[in-house]
Amino acid sequence: VGEFGLPTPAESSKLIADTKMGYLLKAGMKVILAIGEPLPIREKGIDAVMEVCKENLAPGIPHMKEYGAEKIVIAYEPVWSIGTGVTASPEQAQETHKAIRAYLAEAVSEEFAAAVRIQYGGSANAKNAAALGACPDVDGFLVGGASLKPEIKDIVDLLAAAKA
Repeated sequence: VGEFGLPTPAESSKLIADTKMGYLLKAGMKVILAIGEPLPIREKGIDAVMEVCKENLAPGIPHMKEYGAEKIVIAYEPVWSIGTGVTASPEQAQETHKAIRAYLAEAVSEEFAAAVRIQYGGSANAKNAAALGACPDVDGFLVGGASLKPEIKDIVDLLAAAKA
């Protein structure tokens, strides 16, 4: 699985979709497309957040239509929370994941939106895994630093219990 996204100024979302995403999918790999917004955008509310997320997702839509949800995972990673220990509240995560799913239903298909895994990837840890995992549109986590600690077992167990 290749994870990429959150473009730097040198890498546009279109470049990522056209090169990395397209190449990996054509090679038969599964991909994780990471999307997310910086803090000043989050502070403007969900409409501003979704503008950025749609810009991140739009160039990958043709690949989503061609390869489907079994080959593509979306990781919502708010830039302001990566590696900071600050995480989105469960309400923020659910609101954003639900809006991403609604956009994908329009842009790709309702079937794709229902089937695609949308993971949360912003400082998920054992302290917030149960609350975030209980959100109906959060399908799992893209765990960073916590994956290197013993607490990864707790994160997995808490998510499994929340989705049971």
